[in-house]
Amino acid sequence: MKKITALGLLLLSILPATAATLRPQDSARMSELSAQLNVPLSQIDAAVTNADFRQEVLDAYKRPAESKPWYEYEALFMTDKRIQQGVEFWQANAATLARAEKVYQVPANIIVAIIGVETFYGTRMGQHPILDSLYTLAFYHPTRTSFFSKEFVNFIKLGNQQNWDLKTKLGSYAGAMGMGQFMPSSYLSYAVDFDGDGRIDLFNSPADAIGSVANYFHQHGWKMGERVVESAQITKPTADALAQDRVELKQHWQTLKDAGVRINGQLPNEMPVSLLKYAQPTYSEYWVARQNFYVITRYNRSPLYAMVVYNLSQAIAKSNHAK
Repeated sequence: MKKITALGLLLLSILPATAATLRPQDSARMSELSAQLNVPLSQIDAAVTNADFRQEVLDAYKRPAESKPWYEYEALFMTDKRIQQGVEFWQANAATLARAEKVYQVPANIIVAIIGVETFYGTRMGQHPILDSLYTLAFYHPTRTSFFSKEFVNFIKLGNQQNWDLKTKLGSYAGAMGMGQFMPSSYLSYAVDFDGDGRIDLFNSPADAIGSVANYFHQHGWKMGERVVESAQITKPTADALAQDRVELKQHWQTLKDAGVRINGQLPNEMPVSLLKYAQPTYSEYWVARQNFYVITRYNRSPLYAMVVYNLSQAIAKSNHAK
């Protein structure tokens, strides 16, 4: 779908970016980002001109998988096929994963699970033109234009670095790309040349993808050897009210314990944690999230996403070690 064309001054006042012009506030934002990110304004103007508005991007953004109940969301990812192909990916890249684990102190099964959840081990990296997706969200999304405007300009910066034709790169409806589905800012900040060929390629190099995911987790505070999450039970109905929608680690274990939350084992009373609740068809399960679980949510803030990554990582590790 080509860009929407403004019809007179009235439409210009209510529509975002068009083929010929930007609204004054959009133009001002692009000028600020040009200076902030060191991307020539002429390149931003060219990218805007070359991008197309895509309604399907806005439609997809309104219905993320994470809006499903836990039992439906979990079923999308915890399949025999995804577990088996995770084992195959691990075995095919065993030396690289072992090296990433040693260098970045992030477990191989977590790295594999991220790539498995994001792109089915590199086989489903998205079919949306990234330039169009980011353009649409940067100028048309009702609430997240600030975030996506910066990603739009970072994509131009990344294209300069990688010598890309921006119009040909494909990814998710949100502009994420490569085997690990990095946003442009993450690609610039955390992607690494882990195969040593002198360039970073998250689309075609499993080694670069593995090293980059590991580096992302390392930079966000993964603690090697520490547990991720604890299965919990509540012994008092009032404890249910302490369950959180986001993993923020603003609760302390002592508070949860006093409220009637129980786990197998012990935690330091002052340990920062989050009590989480996951809906099954006829009951709810409870978990106590720790630092490493929080780190997974730096990749995707949804507690559902973090739990399915953890569960998949455990299933893949179990199956891999059984072979």
